[in-house]
Amino acid sequence: MNPITSPLLTDLYQLTMFEAYLREGMDREAVFEFAVRNLPPGREFLLAAGLESALSFLEDLRFSEAEIDVLARTGRFSKGLLAELGRLRFTGDLYALPEGTPFFAGEPLLRVVAPLPLAQLVETRVMNLVHCETILASKAARCRLAAGEKTLLVDFGLRRAHGAEAGLFAARASYIAGFAGTATVLAGALYGIPLFGTMAHSYIEAFPDELSAFVAYARANRENVTFLIDTYDTLQGARQAIRAARILAPEGIRVKALRLDSGDFLSLSREVRALLNQEGLPEVQVFVSGNMDEYAIRDLLAAGAPIGGFGGGTKLDTSADAPYLECAYKLVEYAGRPRLKASAGKATLPGRKQVFRRIDEGRLAGDTVALEGEAGVPGEPLLMKVMEKGRRLFPALELTAIARHAQAQLESLPEGLRRLDGRSPYEVQISPGLRRLQEETLRSLGIAC
Repeated sequence: MNPITSPLLTDLYQLTMFEAYLREGMDREAVFEFAVRNLPPGREFLLAAGLESALSFLEDLRFSEAEIDVLARTGRFSKGLLAELGRLRFTGDLYALPEGTPFFAGEPLLRVVAPLPLAQLVETRVMNLVHCETILASKAARCRLAAGEKTLLVDFGLRRAHGAEAGLFAARASYIAGFAGTATVLAGALYGIPLFGTMAHSYIEAFPDELSAFVAYARANRENVTFLIDTYDTLQGARQAIRAARILAPEGIRVKALRLDSGDFLSLSREVRALLNQEGLPEVQVFVSGNMDEYAIRDLLAAGAPIGGFGGGTKLDTSADAPYLECAYKLVEYAGRPRLKASAGKATLPGRKQVFRRIDEGRLAGDTVALEGEAGVPGEPLLMKVMEKGRRLFPALELTAIARHAQAQLESLPEGLRRLDGRSPYEVQISPGLRRLQEETLRSLGIAC
């Protein structure tokens, strides 16, 4: 059993509810929608990601004999359920926002339409996949906005990511959001993301001195030469790196950057840049890593730090300031009737919904959450049908195409949403038809509006 792809990677209650639905014959069409209730503090928008992972999960969904045997040995489930799971495939429809699309609280990101037990069963893994990539893409998008279009950004965070899959998702999500590449080798193989890397302090320490370490590394990695210069004394390290560049130049080896990983990045970047310029090496960039996030990037560049690139690590790959989304996957229709939840603070809106987005002079101007097919709602619909009867409607997009879409979308954000300290809430309206359906559904349940 592959622990990442196994359908046993789910919550127990998905299976116990499946058992109850089966006994009651409740297998009519259900509609579930996945949305974020509230934006995390410090977030003005979120960037949709994870759709490709969700599609792959749904396409491949099946229980092996070994997995059925695991469930049988628990003694919890009937033979009827085990037989049903043994032949189970995802046969439903999926609607979704395209990856790389900004969205806001209360807007459905996904809609699953399938027989009730099946639509319920896929909840855990679909949420798990889309939640993770979306929170990481949203963090990375803020880094890109802070850095501007020309500054190099690279994902360096695998070692401190919350597990192997999260590290891969960070590489993928950050590339969608505009990063140039990642240090995660498997992400290069799986997704075609460009690979970047430098060296560790331990590498420098293993050599008799910095100069010999630099020269040896460059000769072994001729096309990817970035020297880490802060193992001992940063400015002395920069001088040794410049000496190494002089030794290597006749061999046709070009040094691309000097990397700072500690200290006062503002003053050190200025001093290192001055040394490089004095020695006739203006093409060698200053690259900074070490607890970099959108706030550090913004502040350094605003102060005029001559930094050509940043490596995002722990704070990026864990989305440190907003590590989770208050999101939910809720039933909005069953057997042709609208459904809702009226719990305090967690109420949901009934019915199949669409998000209509208005654009004014190339900028996002406001959204309306409405009933699917509701007439008279201004704007372009965002949710697209991407799977029908368990089959994709379109081939998987190249990651570069998703990244281009994301960049165009980020460029269309209003100025207030592009600023990290933006205080310009984006208008998301609820349509009259949706409000009416909510009131009618509440009345049908005997709940006062």
